[in-house]
Amino acid sequence: MIFDSHAHYDDEAFNGDREEVIKGLNDKGVIGVLNCGASLDGARMSVELSNKYDFIYSAVGIHPEYANIVNEEIIEELRDLTHYPKVRAIGEIGLDYYYDENPDREIQKAAFKLQMELAKELGLPVVIHDRDAHKDTLDILKKFPEVVGVVHCFSGSVEFAKECLKLGYYIGFTGVITFKNAKKTAEIARIVPMDRILVETDCPYMAPVPHRGKRNQSDYIQYIIEKISEVKGKTIGEIENATIYNIKQLLKIYK
Repeated sequence: MIFDSHAHYDDEAFNGDREEVIKGLNDKGVIGVLNCGASLDGARMSVELSNKYDFIYSAVGIHPEYANIVNEEIIEELRDLTHYPKVRAIGEIGLDYYYDENPDREIQKAAFKLQMELAKELGLPVVIHDRDAHKDTLDILKKFPEVVGVVHCFSGSVEFAKECLKLGYYIGFTGVITFKNAKKTAEIARIVPMDRILVETDCPYMAPVPHRGKRNQSDYIQYIIEKISEVKGKTIGEIENATIYNIKQLLKIYK
């Protein structure tokens, strides 16, 4: 069984067959999905998807790519969206220093802090995006000790992972762990405790081997689970059970 802790079924890549794909997931062992907003429209659609499908939950937030739109008005709309009962997290939020065309770093940090404040106010977990911004991300996480969440698509060092774990965060693993050159990611999976591992697609992106380069979907997590079980010397069933339990604990899903 699979609980996809980070997906984007609101993405335009699914515009042609979204309903067909989502309806087919249950038959492929997917019991839950957290659909994460990235843009404001994405956050709205995430809520719509969680209202429509019993096994989909939603996170609402503004990705650092769009940090320059974040102001009190946007925060107020995100706050309003959290009134829907299946909104279980603020995200995807954070920092992305990889692309030069992304907003200025200070603008990203300001938007990140505003959304962390919202999570603190509402008592919700966060879904953290961190790309080439490990130090600044960690510095901001440390300013909000009351907030916990997941560092999704983890790309930092073992040392960074340990610091995130100390703060109570979960570590999210995508299809990257199945890539031949992903030795660092495998090493991180080896040291992360079983009660802090989450699995995710980030679909339609990050498809694992043997589907690398194709559109991703939640049932492909089976390949991520297989790799983690190999790395940690655990059975597939143990990884499935742990990752499902972990995401339900984080999102306060008690069923």
